[in-house]
Amino acid sequence: MQKLLIIAFLILILWNLGAGLYYMMVDKGKTDRTVKSLTWRIGLSIALILLVVAGIASGIIKPHGVGG
Repeated sequence: MQKLLIIAFLILILWNLGAGLYYMMVDKGKTDRTVKSLTWRIGLSIALILLVVAGIASGIIKPHGVGG
């Protein structure tokens, strides 16, 4: 379940990054859709980091080293 949540967040982050690029190319600076899309991306990235930290702190996510 944790992996699905993280993957969903990553998909949403990539979607907003692509939307920001699309809006930047199409709108040519006439609207604020690019800024809104990239703001969502930053917010989702911060939320994902906080969720992972909370998961590690609560023991739901168990970190491991490389090859472990």
